[in-house]
Amino acid sequence: MNTERLEYLRKLPKAELHLHIEGTLEPELIFQLAQRNGVALPYPSIQALRDAYQFTDLQSFLDLYYAGAAVLITEADFYDMTMAYLARIAQEGVVHTEIMFDPQTHTERGVPIATVFAGIARALREGREIWGMTSCMIMSFLRHLSEQAAFDTLEQALPLREQYRDLWLGIGLDSGEQGNPPEKFERVYARCRELGFYLVAHAGEEGPAAYVSSALDRLKVMRIDHGVRSEEDPLLLQTLAARKIPLTVCPLSNLKLKVVDDMREHNLKRLLDQGLCVTINSDDPAYFGGYLLDNYMAVAEALDLSDRELAILAENSMQARFPVFLTQTS
Repeated sequence: MNTERLEYLRKLPKAELHLHIEGTLEPELIFQLAQRNGVALPYPSIQALRDAYQFTDLQSFLDLYYAGAAVLITEADFYDMTMAYLARIAQEGVVHTEIMFDPQTHTERGVPIATVFAGIARALREGREIWGMTSCMIMSFLRHLSEQAAFDTLEQALPLREQYRDLWLGIGLDSGEQGNPPEKFERVYARCRELGFYLVAHAGEEGPAAYVSSALDRLKVMRIDHGVRSEEDPLLLQTLAARKIPLTVCPLSNLKLKVVDDMREHNLKRLLDQGLCVTINSDDPAYFGGYLLDNYMAVAEALDLSDRELAILAENSMQARFPVFLTQTS
């Protein structure tokens, strides 16, 4: 890609709406935090860890993802991780980010949920001051665990809500889709809706298009994370387009996890051409080989997208932010 095109992409005001903060842990920081906290890693070097980033499917990635998260123990760890991400995307034209985090990954290891919130929130508030970047937090439930575990996590977190009311706006659902349909969490999502949270959920990545429909109909989500397999159901595509439901697509993630075998086969452009509100995101950039700008560059080249199409993708991301920001920044 030529320098002029790269600068065009960099200067587009963009929002990142599908980002797992634990997935931004670069191998260098993993080793640094492991040393700081006395955590033994099963890899002899940074390069050996990086070489392990070869995945056959979502579960093979998740196994390494959860292992890497084991170095996160103190508030300073969560702060350092989040600040490293913000510093990077501030150079990529990102003006707003909605950060997903998985407290169950940490509380199951004995890390207090208050520690997780405090470290991430401190970085996000500093990021607003340093770069003028708006942000918020999406607390995500692990779908391979039970709905009762999700309820328990929600109850642990609710006493913190007032302290983080400016940041904690959303609830999400992530981890392995297979065997864990959205309706498994229908009751806890109903409770979160009563509490006034904005709702999103992963669906239609490794799971079928029916999971997307279930997330919309049963969980009442406002956005679908991934959603690329929606194309399997023409009626669902019509619904997504008519209701302007955003899809937070993660191209490099899809390639790395074998959702597509070649970026030239990705359906992002087809979905965009059918009038869907498609957005570009990085998912777990440390593991999938690229942050937000890298994802824009990858689809621009592989799918031969025009400057106008790229601008529409960026505009979609800004329009798909949680509604509170649409009124605050318009």
